Amino acid sequence: MSTPWDDNENYPDPVPIKLTGWLRVVLRGPVLVLVVFGGLGLLLLVRLFERPIFGQGRPVTPFITQFVCRMAFLVLGIRYRTTGKPMRGQGAVVANHGSWLDIFTLNARKRIYFVSKAEVAGWPGIGWLARATGTLFVRRERNAAAAQIEEFHQRLDLGHKLLFFPEGTSSDTLRVLPFKSTLFAAFLKPELVQEMIIQPVSVNYTAPLGQDKRFYGWWGDMELAPHLLQILAAYPQGSAEVIYHSPVKAADFSDRKVLAAYCETQVRAGLAASEHN
Repeated sequence: MSTPWDDNENYPDPVPIKLTGWLRVVLRGPVLVLVVFGGLGLLLLVRLFERPIFGQGRPVTPFITQFVCRMAFLVLGIRYRTTGKPMRGQGAVVANHGSWLDIFTLNARKRIYFVSKAEVAGWPGIGWLARATGTLFVRRERNAAAAQIEEFHQRLDLGHKLLFFPEGTSSDTLRVLPFKSTLFAAFLKPELVQEMIIQPVSVNYTAPLGQDKRFYGWWGDMELAPHLLQILAAYPQGSAEVIYHSPVKAADFSDRKVLAAYCETQVRAGLAASEHN
């Protein structure tokens, strides 16, 4: 299991929520719940018909997920933009990880499927949402590797874009942690290497004016509910940006460490460029 990143830094001091902030919580909160869980209910209903016909193929429900994520930004009032072109067709997307907001940020522009550690499937609420939206759960035991490669292959054959966080944990949105090269080994397996296209993606958050630069970051032992309340109460809001870098072929790299280093460099460059815009 990955160790949460902390780096011995203090968490941002909670911003006292004033009366107008609580009013925004009351107005935004129920709408956000309605959008997310209403969308989930619709997704599960459609999946009743979609799954018997298409199995792991999902020609309809990813559009529901994408719509929900776009609406979440409208409800929260967070500005959202993308730079670059998302790749077409099957492949893997690798991105930096700074917040629970990444789920909405990365899904809003392009239909993707997250790859997560198997433990998440058992988490209350979150595990249920993850399973409903087609998350691919992986186990880290050596004897599970062959089965997981086969599952990657099956999902790619369906045209899926699989989203990985190579850092293994979230940080504070201001930095990119070293990419773990282990997961990249799967991309270079003979069964996958010739068809594997990988797109590095940088996710950047700009805090609301006057707030701590780490305002949207969620890491370490931070609790979800207080962090969500801070975001619901914020006005004006900040922004989220997704930068799509040029896709590369796994077959063009000699080993997993070279591939991981290349993707990390691209993601870091995107984050640095955003800081100067």
